[in-house]
Amino acid sequence: MSERKVLNKYYPPDFDPSKIPKLKLPKDRQYVVRLMAPFNMRCKTCGEYIYKGKKFNARKETVQNEVYLGLPIFRFYIKCTRCLAEITFKTDPENTDYAMEHGATRNFQAEKLLEEEEKRLQKEREDEELNNPMKVLENRTKDSKLEMEVLENLQELKELNQRQAQVDFESMLQQYKDYEEEQKRLAVEEDEREMKAMLEQAQARRLLEDSDSDEESTRAPVKSLPTAKPTDILQEDAEPQAKKQKVECWERSVGKLSGKTALSGLVAAKRKPNHSTPDGAGAQNGPGNTGVGSRSSEVASLPSGSRMPVSSSLSLLGAYSDSEDSKSD
Repeated sequence: MSERKVLNKYYPPDFDPSKIPKLKLPKDRQYVVRLMAPFNMRCKTCGEYIYKGKKFNARKETVQNEVYLGLPIFRFYIKCTRCLAEITFKTDPENTDYAMEHGATRNFQAEKLLEEEEKRLQKEREDEELNNPMKVLENRTKDSKLEMEVLENLQELKELNQRQAQVDFESMLQQYKDYEEEQKRLAVEEDEREMKAMLEQAQARRLLEDSDSDEESTRAPVKSLPTAKPTDILQEDAEPQAKKQKVECWERSVGKLSGKTALSGLVAAKRKPNHSTPDGAGAQNGPGNTGVGSRSSEVASLPSGSRMPVSSSLSLLGAYSDSEDSKSD
């Protein structure tokens, strides 16, 4: 039974691989590869940040006329994720790193620059020492002084560590805890003392108010309530009815007509002539002088301190009508 996916191929007996024609490809041929950004960079065109590890479909080619110890150097072309500007970088086998060519700037390479600067200084120093023996002596003296200073600093640090080792940190922590507990206890006692003082003040104020109210109750005389009679209710109900009488609207403006007029005392009643009196007396008390004499006598009979009551116009008219009737009679 044959395999579904055949991995081996059949080669006939007369197969000769040297007879297979070879393709002639250019040396600068480019290949599409999938890679990740080897370092953090920033695009010069739009300022977009491209972090390390971002994946790209890059084009790869071999750099011509550049070789390091027989190792070829490759160049990669990628595009910015924002503006699609072309960014190129190549391999750097000498420093086991990658070198940025153009299209972007590399970020966070301060450590690398510092290492390169140290290497350059070290190389310059070695070149100077090869041709100048005095320079070698000067560098040695400088190195010895620097070493002495480092040893002194190290000794100081050791002494400081020994001093700190003699200190019991546990006892210090325990003392600090005891101090905190003491402060808390003092604060609680102070709060309790303040609460007691406030309670005593409130109790004293309450006692003072109670004593003042007791003194006022003893000083104030107790008024005996008048004994009520059972007939007082009837009198109270009858008095308002007697006081409040119905007043008509025309009585408010004109006055009240009553049977007893205010000038009824001044009007003389009709009297029969007294025939027993002499003519002189009858002449004085004649019908012409009857009203005048009776009025004068009534006025004279009134007490000096009393005043005549004020009457309305209707009552006066009623009084005059009575006098005319008496005269006509």
